[in-house]
Amino acid sequence: MSINKKGYVQVYTGNGKGKTTAALGLTMRASGAGMKTAFIQFMKALGYSEQKILPTLPGVTWKTLGKPFFIAKAGSISEEDLAKYGGGCVVFEEGNPPEEYVKMIHEGFQEAKEMLLSGDYDMVVLDEINCAMFFGLIGTDEVLDLIKNKPARTELVLTGRCAPEEIIEAADLVTEMREIKHYYTQGVEARRGVEN
Repeated sequence: MSINKKGYVQVYTGNGKGKTTAALGLTMRASGAGMKTAFIQFMKALGYSEQKILPTLPGVTWKTLGKPFFIAKAGSISEEDLAKYGGGCVVFEEGNPPEEYVKMIHEGFQEAKEMLLSGDYDMVVLDEINCAMFFGLIGTDEVLDLIKNKPARTELVLTGRCAPEEIIEAADLVTEMREIKHYYTQGVEARRGVEN
């Protein structure tokens, strides 16, 4: 049972860095306060540094749904960028995402839903769920239904770029990370312990 009387819905979105980082900070803070948190990562394969520490934090249950391959909507990725993936990217037409990816996300979402609705957790983090909605891997209506039916005392945190307007409207707190300057533009790859 939460130590707080009311749990809110927080959304971290935008093209800037820091969305998952914000959710990780909340999780650490909740753990320090003796709260129980479920941290579910959508669209993230194993290999991120936080995945080593999350399971060791008191009160934290962590799960990743993996990332069987990179996906992109047709027309959203240049031929040059596509070539960088060397066949490891599946390009799909709008409204027709890869079925195996949809199935994986739906199964993970059902598990996340059970965790949230159980009332056993003070906070539930759905990391990169906004991206899953953007790619059509999960319906916005399903996430809205989850928001509507969450236990009153449970904090719900949704991260990822491209949060749908309906999710933004339903949330109590929305932070948009806006990129002003990033060293990626200078060719700096994701760094261990900082970006992954």
